[in-house]
Amino acid sequence: MIIRENNDSFIMITQHDHAFLSGEITRQLNRSLLKSDSYFNDAVYAAREHDRGWIGLDETPIWNDQADAPYTFSDYPLLPKLAFYKIGLHEIESMNPYAALLCSMHFCSFFSQSKDPDGIHFIHEETKRQKKIKQNTPELDQQLLHQHFALLQFSDNLSLYLCLNDPGVEKQDEHPWFRNGFKNTQLFHPKQKLLKAHWKSQDEVIIESFPFMKDFELALPYKKVSKNFKKELGIAEAYKKAEAVQKTIIISEA
Repeated sequence: MIIRENNDSFIMITQHDHAFLSGEITRQLNRSLLKSDSYFNDAVYAAREHDRGWIGLDETPIWNDQADAPYTFSDYPLLPKLAFYKIGLHEIESMNPYAALLCSMHFCSFFSQSKDPDGIHFIHEETKRQKKIKQNTPELDQQLLHQHFALLQFSDNLSLYLCLNDPGVEKQDEHPWFRNGFKNTQLFHPKQKLLKAHWKSQDEVIIESFPFMKDFELALPYKKVSKNFKKELGIAEAYKKAEAVQKTIIISEA
């Protein structure tokens, strides 16, 4: 779950809804930035489905007593999170091995500096998956693969930027992850090492060094869960009964 906290409520966005935005962002890319069109639809699929392991976890939010807020994707207990990562990757691989390769690389990047034995074990097991998929894809282009990997990371981050920031927020008040731009985009956008975004208004986000074919719209579903409602019913029931709404966001060229 992705969560923004306000004075009286929690804005709650499921990981799978966030991932759907990632897929739409990838689909809008100017393909001339990539080495070729090969496997592009698979890269779109990877972006759209990369968080499918969270579908079960997000059905029932749980409360983090230490933070006095619902657990989010960033502080969710590691072992169940890793277990559901694996479930999601197995499902993706059964439908699209190339997409599973990209998603596996993406999740492994989260633990590249980890000293946690469970994180290290996860990387070890996923390295086996990646090796198997590569062996079964003899025409694999490593340069294009790494472009698609960078594109997955960018689309994930841009979607998170839309989810974690209040619409219309001033640049200096943005979530700190993205205040200075999106990393590693030079792999598919060599003229710009750091793509940057900022909110032009409540409904429009401007992208510098625009990497897309044209301006486009995204629909972001979320639930606004009242803190008073949570006290009465508990977080799981309060979330279940909260109304689902949708925010339209325009992505445009600076």
